[in-house]
Amino acid sequence: MREPDQSLTTYSEMGRGQTVEPCTLIIFGGSGDLARRKLVPALYNLLLDGLLPERLAVLGIGRKPLSDATFRTSSREGVIAYSRQSLVQSLWDRFEQSLFYLSGGIDEAATYDSIKKRVEQIETELKLPGHRIFYLAIPPDSIAPACEGLRRAGLVHAPSESKPFCRVIVEKPIGRDLASAREINETVGRVFDESQIFRIDHYLGKETVQNIMVLRFANSIFEPLWNRKYIDHAQITVSEAEGVGTRATYYAETGALRDMVQNHLLQLLCLVAMEPPNSLDPDAVRNARIDVLRCLRPIRGQDVQRFTVRAQYSHGTVQGVEVPGYRGEPGIKPDSTTETYVALKLFVENWRWAGVPFYLRTGKAMVKRASEIAVQFKEIPQVLFNANPAMPQAPNVLALRIQPEEGVSFRVISKVPGAKAQTHPVEMNFKYGDVYGAPSPEAYERLLLDVMAGDASLFMRRDAVECSWAWITGILNGWEAEGLKWLPEYAAGSWGPVEADRLIQTDGRAWRTL
Repeated sequence: MREPDQSLTTYSEMGRGQTVEPCTLIIFGGSGDLARRKLVPALYNLLLDGLLPERLAVLGIGRKPLSDATFRTSSREGVIAYSRQSLVQSLWDRFEQSLFYLSGGIDEAATYDSIKKRVEQIETELKLPGHRIFYLAIPPDSIAPACEGLRRAGLVHAPSESKPFCRVIVEKPIGRDLASAREINETVGRVFDESQIFRIDHYLGKETVQNIMVLRFANSIFEPLWNRKYIDHAQITVSEAEGVGTRATYYAETGALRDMVQNHLLQLLCLVAMEPPNSLDPDAVRNARIDVLRCLRPIRGQDVQRFTVRAQYSHGTVQGVEVPGYRGEPGIKPDSTTETYVALKLFVENWRWAGVPFYLRTGKAMVKRASEIAVQFKEIPQVLFNANPAMPQAPNVLALRIQPEEGVSFRVISKVPGAKAQTHPVEMNFKYGDVYGAPSPEAYERLLLDVMAGDASLFMRRDAVECSWAWITGILNGWEAEGLKWLPEYAAGSWGPVEADRLIQTDGRAWRTL
């Protein structure tokens, strides 16, 4: 393992670090894809980076009848296939001894008695202090029986300085509208205190997303310009090359607005538009984020047609692979009106951002997998180097690439070498891999570590979840009132429907090509 670079400022030095103590992680859905592809590989990478506590236990809970040995073999295969760092056999041999599995149904009372017995046995054997994290990687309708089962078995207790900590991680989706989100929050809140609840959005764990605050508040060049006087507009794009694939059943009931905008894109917006928090305390940061949600201009009634676009992908080719239209996908009803693409124009109505449009778009079966936040600054006056209206100067753009190649670019105008006063836009490019010489940690690595440390900065608080759903529900109600039987279409392998182009072109702007 690498020695830490002493020249780097750590989160601890920035005031966010807390002690990561030995604990037991109980994963409901332990035999599922999330555990195999993301959670166990994340823990393994934390081990390689020297960030895991010295003693840790992982207990997977699932319906599949697996032994500890089988679970460890499956986990090893997952690490080989999905870990950002290669498997080191000597370290894996040690790590796998902390992996355990228990078969049981979430809705069966006996399961929780078995969990309690097994957890206490493991903690005794590994000399763990009793700190526990429950990860609910399960469907929303399973959350209530899981929380109630944990309470009945005596596995949950209120926060106390004299007792080991007890925390719960809730995976999205947290509801499908405001009413269902409130119901889930009420369910979890009856068993766990709000300070014990970590609602996870993996986008907030991505390095470039975390870098938004650093870029804004650790560099004097940007924050003075980060307002309506100097910024023309911002674009947030999350495009996916894959179609619905094996998630057809889930997606048919969800759609792009619920699946991507309600959590991922709105949280990115909050980081771009938030005011400087008064500290890096988790609640100070989360207060600043929710203030953005509270300032969003509602989109409802006739505004739904003016400021939103929804569409479905039709037959096409994505990166050389033929893709059927959404309604032709296995498991999708031929008359489905579930959107696979959404574009929005929205406004943050406060002093900083009054009149500045934010354009959001996300879709499946698009040209490629890419996520970017682009902030476009206002044009310079039409004098000197921008005097010819027929050939306007390219604007300055600050772009934060979230995936697949994390980095930051800044478009500036430079003089072309030669005798003429000719200008040309150039990109100042920063890539994480080039500068730091290694792939960025996966989002779940950071988020799991934060839960162990009790740092909730990158997690959604109850009021933020419900505030975002209140805003989204206005759009959902507007769409329902429209009663469309057929949505606009865009060819698979394209950048979206012409209706989305019109949404931004009407304002004299254009979507960026990623």
